[in-house]
Amino acid sequence: MTHRTRGTPSLALRAMGALMASAALLPHVARAQDVAPIAFTADVNPLRLPADIHFGEVTGIDVDKRHHVFVFMRTGGRNTVHGGVASQLFEFAADGNFIREIGKELYGFAFAHTVRVDRDGNIWTSDEGTNMIVKFSPAGRPLMVLGRREEAVEESPPHAPGEIPPPRWGGFNRPTDVAWDLQGNIFVADGYNNSRVVKISPDGRWLTTWGERGTAPGQFNILHSIANDAKGNIYVADRTNRRIQVFDPNGTLLRVMKIDVPFTKEPNVMFGAMPKPGANQLASSGAPWAICITPGPTQYLYSADAVPGRIYKLTLDGKVLGVMGEAGKKAGEFGWVHQIACPSENELWVGEILNWRVQKLTLKPTASQR
Repeated sequence: MTHRTRGTPSLALRAMGALMASAALLPHVARAQDVAPIAFTADVNPLRLPADIHFGEVTGIDVDKRHHVFVFMRTGGRNTVHGGVASQLFEFAADGNFIREIGKELYGFAFAHTVRVDRDGNIWTSDEGTNMIVKFSPAGRPLMVLGRREEAVEESPPHAPGEIPPPRWGGFNRPTDVAWDLQGNIFVADGYNNSRVVKISPDGRWLTTWGERGTAPGQFNILHSIANDAKGNIYVADRTNRRIQVFDPNGTLLRVMKIDVPFTKEPNVMFGAMPKPGANQLASSGAPWAICITPGPTQYLYSADAVPGRIYKLTLDGKVLGVMGEAGKKAGEFGWVHQIACPSENELWVGEILNWRVQKLTLKPTASQR
């Protein structure tokens, strides 16, 4: 008879536990027969601008608890870095009327990426051109600055074509988005070139980073969007790797999700030729450009791709419940969705790059899509 100390698992049990842990890291892939279109209506004019103000490329959009809408966009030639580009941040009331511009001529604005509103109503902008994250109070005054833009008196060191610039001490390299855990720690998707998540304390202390460029679990290739659920877990849109990776607040990988829903028509690539299969992962079906997570006791994740230009509704464990839209110019079609705000399960706000607009979507899911 063999003996085992109480509390010490057998080799078989340990092996089973290891297999279960490994299975959690395998991508959850949607089965085609499970996915149906979600009915929805689209309003392409939910916000009213003054006559002399116009939208440019709408890269950022979020909605606060008052249902005020914040739009971050790339516009004309003020405060430029690379010439002819700048960032503007607008606030709209719940009825869609324009309230104000926030951060006009701000040093941290040059090439807008995303905007987020935290649980206290503070407004956070991620600017890819200045490599800066700026936290604004609800009154619109800067409270915290993370990162630093390059000095105008010095040119960036040259890099060979295809070479990734090394991470700079204490700085970002084309950051894209922010999220938070339950303690208010800040998670920055850093982003295009550094290929990592940066964890920062609520008072701005640099705590840790995780990730590097690659394709293995826990590695990244363009962290294009980031979000948190009600438990403080961090969801990373690993765009070029065509997957969403989920971590706990300490950077432990919990699961990997992939969206693989067939598109039976010829996709509208909006301009240019259709990329050859495998030639451009940014144009792959299911590659997550934008993600958001709904509030409420039952949370859902929405994700958008550029080609074929759809929005997908998922459970937080990665099951795709439904799909909406395709690329195009009409209401209910999308031109490179860059950020999604989801103040409720059936209300989405979408910022588009190619169509220079905001759409408000009202969803009408079936019982099986909830």
